[in-house]
Amino acid sequence: MSNLDKSIGKILLELQKNDPDTFKKLMKQAQEENPELFEEGIDNENKEIEEYNYKVDEYNKKIDEE
Repeated sequence: MSNLDKSIGKILLELQKNDPDTFKKLMKQAQEENPELFEEGIDNENKEIEEYNYKVDEYNKKIDEE
C-alpha cells in the first residue's frame, strides 16, 4: 500500500466518523463508477460498519437525552 493509499484511507475514516451521510454518498458513487473494486467481502464489512455506526448513534442519542 502506498503512502497515497494510506492517506486516502485515513481521510475516508475521518469522513466516515465526522460526516457519515457524505461518506455513504461518496462510497455509493465510487461503487457505481468502479464496481470491480467492491467485491462481496467488502459488502459484508460495510454491513458490519453500518451496524456499528447504528449502535454508536443509538448510544449517542441516549447520552444526549440524559
